[in-house]
Amino acid sequence: MRTTTVGGEENTGFIILISCVATLGGFLFGFDSGVINGTVDGLKQTFHSSSAGLGFEVASMLLGCAAGAFIAARLADAWGRRTVLIISAVLFLVSALGAGSASSSLVFISARVLGGFAVGAASVISPAYIAEVASARYRGRLATLQQIAIISGLFCAFLSNYFLARAAGASTEPLWGGHAAWRWMFWMQAFPSLLFLVLLLAIPESPRYLAMKGRLEAAGAVLARLYGASSAQRKLKDIGGTLAQDHHRPKLSDLIHPQTGRMRPIIWVGFGLAMLQQLVGINVVFYYGAVLWQAVGFSESDALLINVLSAGLSIGACSVTIALVDRIGRKPLLLFGSIGMTIALAVVAWCFAGASTENGALKLSESAGLVALVAANTYVVFFNSTWGPVMWVMLGEMFQNQIRGSALAVAGAAHWTSNFLITISFPVLLTTVGLAVAYGLYATAAFLSILFVARYVKETAGRELEDMQG
Repeated sequence: MRTTTVGGEENTGFIILISCVATLGGFLFGFDSGVINGTVDGLKQTFHSSSAGLGFEVASMLLGCAAGAFIAARLADAWGRRTVLIISAVLFLVSALGAGSASSSLVFISARVLGGFAVGAASVISPAYIAEVASARYRGRLATLQQIAIISGLFCAFLSNYFLARAAGASTEPLWGGHAAWRWMFWMQAFPSLLFLVLLLAIPESPRYLAMKGRLEAAGAVLARLYGASSAQRKLKDIGGTLAQDHHRPKLSDLIHPQTGRMRPIIWVGFGLAMLQQLVGINVVFYYGAVLWQAVGFSESDALLINVLSAGLSIGACSVTIALVDRIGRKPLLLFGSIGMTIALAVVAWCFAGASTENGALKLSESAGLVALVAANTYVVFFNSTWGPVMWVMLGEMFQNQIRGSALAVAGAAHWTSNFLITISFPVLLTTVGLAVAYGLYATAAFLSILFVARYVKETAGRELEDMQG
């Protein structure tokens, strides 16, 4: 196994700085995902949406995410990681302005799909960029910053939603300029989008992308800035050894093993990780948290405040992961998280199974409501200290250089397609089979993730990207 140079030449401060810029994509990913949470009542009232229509309005972004993740990962092999992130920053800005200004459901959905392209791109390219510039000895910690950025984006969106709704009296009431508060919730995203765009202009392109394109002099210059001149040429040689022998451009057919003619096993592992992270239902809490807690008796204001609490706990949980992910490894964290999520989700399902219906609304007893609230937030903590960050860490580092872009394309598309299916199905589950069955399904997925990790996931901590198996 190759080891990373630890000498004084390594520019750790610069690596951390450019990694933090890349994680702003994660922040916008989180903000764009979380802002919808406080706007559901406004969308329903403004566009007169049915349950199915509302589900599609909320989930429409995810269609763009699936396409964005697939297309962006392929474009990143053609145009570069930094270039694709710049495009995503522009799309974040356009989406924020368009969603807040939408005059119809169709215009709103179109703006959210554009934002989805940006989210999908940032979700796979930001962690890939970080993995390609960071040392193996602290790559996991830097990649985990992506999840902290995602949750920080959610936290800021929830906090912004709460204060805007409180200032107006409700999300549907007019605020500044006579525009409803829910519209301002979307417009707030324009500020971090513009910051992301400006800062991206100051970071270098990924050296592994440059080497893949045959721009060896440029790749060597970036590697020298990252690790020092004495290590640059050795690393450049190691990178070259993992590219195709005929030096062809990365393509989707690289995912097929040349000897067996079948999909490489590592692709199926990435596919499974990407899907299971969503099938456990985490984004039901993120997208429908306000609706969920209002359904069991909390006011809109209290429900929005609970979202802020959940996001704050998530940031703390991710901070713990930073200290552990490179020390104890990825696989133990995934197993621990799967077990914890299974138990917490089963408790939530049990609480909702005992709920009564009053005037058409779900009603929990005070004690059951408290247990459900604690269990749901415990589930959020387990997810965000394990599967939340670790899945993105692994997708960014587990594939060989030649296939990384193509592998991220299919894994990212699988991730966001699963997210879409979970999100669009929740309003239907809520009104048909109820919350108990819905959370029972998510608990089942969490249990299956235990078996999947134990059987198929291999440890990647401490290994250079050039040592990853195809």
